Amino acid sequence: MNDKRHNARCAVIVGPQGVGKTTLLSQLMKRAGAETPAFDSSAEAREFAMSTEPNFSRFDYLGDTWAMMDCPGSVELFEAGADAMRAADIVILVADPHVERAASLAPYLRLLDDQSIPHVIFINRIDEANVSIRTLMEAVQSHSARPLVLRQAPIREDGKIVGAVDLISERAWKYRENAASDLVELPESDAAREKEARETLLDALADFDDGLMEQILEDKTPPSAEVFGLMAKELQTDLIVPVVIGSASHGNGVTRLLKLLRHEAPDVDVAAARIGINGGANVASVIRTFYAPHAGKISVARIWKGGLKDGDAVDGARVSGLVTLQGDARVKIESVREGELVGIPRIEELGAGDFIVDGGVRRNGESQRSGPLYAQAISAANERDDVKLSSALQKMIEEDPSLSTERRADTGETILRGRGDMHLRLARAKLKNRYNIDIRMKTPKPSYRETIKGAADHHARHKKQSGGHGQFADIKVKIKPLGRGDGFHFDENIHGGSVPKQFIPAVEAGVKEELLSGPLGFPVVDVAVTLYDGQFHSVDSNEMSFKMAGRQAIRDALPGCQPVLLEPIYETVIYAPSSHTNKVHGVISSRRGQILGFDARKGWPGWDSVTAMMPEASIQDLIIELRSITQGAASFESRFDHYEELHGKDADLVVQDRRRELGS
Repeated sequence: MNDKRHNARCAVIVGPQGVGKTTLLSQLMKRAGAETPAFDSSAEAREFAMSTEPNFSRFDYLGDTWAMMDCPGSVELFEAGADAMRAADIVILVADPHVERAASLAPYLRLLDDQSIPHVIFINRIDEANVSIRTLMEAVQSHSARPLVLRQAPIREDGKIVGAVDLISERAWKYRENAASDLVELPESDAAREKEARETLLDALADFDDGLMEQILEDKTPPSAEVFGLMAKELQTDLIVPVVIGSASHGNGVTRLLKLLRHEAPDVDVAAARIGINGGANVASVIRTFYAPHAGKISVARIWKGGLKDGDAVDGARVSGLVTLQGDARVKIESVREGELVGIPRIEELGAGDFIVDGGVRRNGESQRSGPLYAQAISAANERDDVKLSSALQKMIEEDPSLSTERRADTGETILRGRGDMHLRLARAKLKNRYNIDIRMKTPKPSYRETIKGAADHHARHKKQSGGHGQFADIKVKIKPLGRGDGFHFDENIHGGSVPKQFIPAVEAGVKEELLSGPLGFPVVDVAVTLYDGQFHSVDSNEMSFKMAGRQAIRDALPGCQPVLLEPIYETVIYAPSSHTNKVHGVISSRRGQILGFDARKGWPGWDSVTAMMPEASIQDLIIELRSITQGAASFESRFDHYEELHGKDADLVVQDRRRELGS
């Protein structure tokens, strides 16, 4: 094994919700002899009974410094873990021993494979396993592009897993409750399984090393030191994924994991090269920002090259009050060195993804985040909080860029978007707990439109006399429907100056203004209006008069043009494990969707993508149902495609609701 001293390294712990990530981090710190800080003590973590933000820690183990992050496991908070994984030297993916939950590992494995991030899988609660380790490995392997290599085989007594044997050193260990395991002789009953598992490990390593392959073909036993070296090399170059076992709550397998990390995790320069850092004497990148009570904005950064100290300049501001992060505590320090994580206070312009290079800041213009999956229309419960709400939302989006807001002119609503229902409820809880703002949330209104099926020739006259100059405008217009998606066309065909040219733009402006709300109460689209005749008065005619005439012509004529309601249709691609594809088809059909086809999801073993056309109203809570039928695994993408006529009772209900809303 390699016993050299390393620069500080960063390990990130990720995995689905409830697999024991925070418990594992606490046990790693205890086994390293470090004091365990308070994790997950925020009001939101207590309310939702889960991690809602990354937990940070720093400790030393056998002379090496480790910075660790434990990331929330909720699928709706995946992006926080994604940002952390990109900044890690190694990722510990925690899984539970249940085959049916293997699909929930797929998003993590896909990101790790795509970005060539070295990672190890820790199968937690191994004492609860009710299937063989081989079956578990096969289930997880079906979602990984890299070969999984079992590092430890379980030792069983009376059908229960009571220890593990290291398949490289061939040393056997018997678990003890919250203590280092005892070195024991491998039971004879496990010897055959251990031999087979070791041969499988060697075969996997030999796929990437000709020397080892030659020894295997010559029936030679390679030295353990050589195998350890190959394991470290192939892990560091992301060729293989080691799999270890244990039980964090009992303290089992923790020391083995720590030693694996110490001897086999790559150094900081490997990750720096992976993310393209090649210049500058002092380089750091911002992983996330957050606002702390009484401390303001803190940017959490990884030091890739050189270091950072109080008094250094960053983005034109002087650094003061650097902190290390230990759970919910912040410990002031004067400087930080290569490889470590640090909190940088009160540099207001720093944001997640930014790089600090020799004091300057390189902004990250490309987002690697997935798009929103769920939205709610929000408003302050107390109108006096409107301005405060806008400021608070801006800060929350800085902390969590997978949230976004939009003010929709067509519906007049402020829309909060995120990765799911829980994500937005968490945002509401933060607004209440941290900013004392109560908000109302409701389903957003779909962006309905209306159009016409018939044509009309209409004469409109606006005349008003109230002493002095009056108002007069007389116009004749032809109105006809256009093809779907053609928008609005205005033309004039005036002869002989019946409508002076300076008043024609006013007619168009009036027409456009009236089309903002048609007979059914929605914006009117795909309509052509031609002004072909009219009259004016030399004294009483003006732009306002002709604008009012344009509005009147549309208001009076459209109800006779067979107005119809249009609903927005989105091209939607749903991603789900192949075993759930038939259920996805059923969901689409039940939501008035039209299935266009399905295929294997590219780069995702064991997954399908299903493409469909779906009404906007049907995708507003789609993610909730998809997750409920796929154990949280499914997701989707959608984009507006076209408008389509809505018929029958569905259309009647929409129009009734709109008229009730408008008070008509």
